[in-house]
Amino acid sequence: MSSPEIASLSWGHMKVKGCSTSYKDCKVWPGGSRAWDWRETGTDHYPGVQPADLEEVLKKGVQTLVVGRGMSEALQVPPSTLDYVKKQGVDIRVFQTEQAVKEYNALAGQGAKVGGVFHSTC
Repeated sequence: MSSPEIASLSWGHMKVKGCSTSYKDCKVWPGGSRAWDWRETGTDHYPGVQPADLEEVLKKGVQTLVVGRGMSEALQVPPSTLDYVKKQGVDIRVFQTEQAVKEYNALAGQGAKVGGVFHSTC
């Protein structure tokens, strides 16, 4: 199964190729995507992305995980979260969201087993 391309990104709006739904924040993995609802894990800009936010995507067998921190990079990614992902044997790459989408799409286009979590506002 291939990782779906992110077809478009603008402030507060993301579209994943092959999906009729648009997202504010989203998770993507080989074969699927869904909304990333921060309320599920109590995530906020600070302290930021938690291992629980990433677990679902990691379980899909990704080799690389791309994190989009928002258009202004307001969403933090603590060192403990980076360490957690690395201990799973997964390469993690963290960028401003527009750059993260470019990186994710490039990897997906090469057929990599890549997943991502993206914040599309601040």
